[in-house]
Amino acid sequence: MKTLKKILRILGKGLKWFFIFLIGLLLISGLYNLTLPDSSLVTKKLTTSQKAYLAEYMHLQNQLTKDVWPGFGDVQIPVIVYNEEYAFLIGLEEPEAGWHKMPSMEHRGGPWEKVSNDRFLDMYYYRQPLPDKNKTPENFTAKVGDKWVSTMQTREYAEVAFYSGFRNKLPPVINWVFPYKIFWNLIMGNADTYVSGLIHEAFHAYQGISTYDKFKQAESIARLSSEYPWESPKNKMGWSQEADLLLLAYNSESYASLNQYISKFLKHREQRRVSANISPQLIEYERKREWLEGLAKYVELKTGIIASESTQYESFPQIKELSDFKHYQNSTNYLKQQIDEVSRAASRSGESRFYYLGMLQAMLLDRIAPEWEKKIFKENIYLEDLLKANVTPG
Repeated sequence: MKTLKKILRILGKGLKWFFIFLIGLLLISGLYNLTLPDSSLVTKKLTTSQKAYLAEYMHLQNQLTKDVWPGFGDVQIPVIVYNEEYAFLIGLEEPEAGWHKMPSMEHRGGPWEKVSNDRFLDMYYYRQPLPDKNKTPENFTAKVGDKWVSTMQTREYAEVAFYSGFRNKLPPVINWVFPYKIFWNLIMGNADTYVSGLIHEAFHAYQGISTYDKFKQAESIARLSSEYPWESPKNKMGWSQEADLLLLAYNSESYASLNQYISKFLKHREQRRVSANISPQLIEYERKREWLEGLAKYVELKTGIIASESTQYESFPQIKELSDFKHYQNSTNYLKQQIDEVSRAASRSGESRFYYLGMLQAMLLDRIAPEWEKKIFKENIYLEDLLKANVTPG
């Protein structure tokens, strides 16, 4: 009895100190959150860091993307980045006013003005104010005149928007102590990840340039998101099984095992669509969104991997001066993190499953279908079609 009381007393003290330690951590997190920015420090011009990101983005296009996707490096894609007040256009001279939201061709914005008191790589760049926070260039692709451009938030504003958006989703008290900075670093990572994200959006522009009708269909069909049975138990379970099978295929060391798991994935996908009563229209929604976003995610990750492994590629001098630029040496670990995210993405509502399962299908095609990239832009050919055409049913 005395021994039991002694054990309980020790456990009680341990729990007491644990809770004190936990409360201390939460208090520190809450106080640290007070220091997080709620707006961009610089809005009227590009910061030195943002210029470095953009210089590396253009350098990757010139030097590396030809090794990431056939033909991608042959097209130089300008870029629009924006914060809460201004949009900035880099890589075009004397641009036409505004931009066209793609593929709807809705015209937004007004005249571009030269930023006369600043330069980007000894060249002028352009800006315009954003009077409506709901009509930004977004994170995708657009057209300025007849020129396709990639579009994305500045890194500083992306961080500000992340903190603000996350706070609004969390309940009171939790939204005060939540470790936003840690979570931001896990999601966005370092400068390398941001630049790879710019390449992701540039690839959307390349999809539009290469096969406009297919691009248009794949983006326009996003309207069906509200009709998709995200919460259907049969559909959710089926997606989780498909993710597991793709992961087993990805981790397979033998061709026989790889073939087996891809074949099972394709069968499970067909069964899920039948058992969950997925209509032909919504099946096309799945296929087209995996093509659009899965391929861009694949290109984003492959860019970092090739940059890290290449003995020839040398990053642009400006970005090397940034403390959070890691010369793509974290790309392998980041890829592992993204692979680990596949199962979680498959179980969540929303389109993230298309990014991750589409990306994984593309990586499997690298192993079983040489030069598959030449076929994936053809009409009515999607990722699962190429998998089906290159495995032995089993």
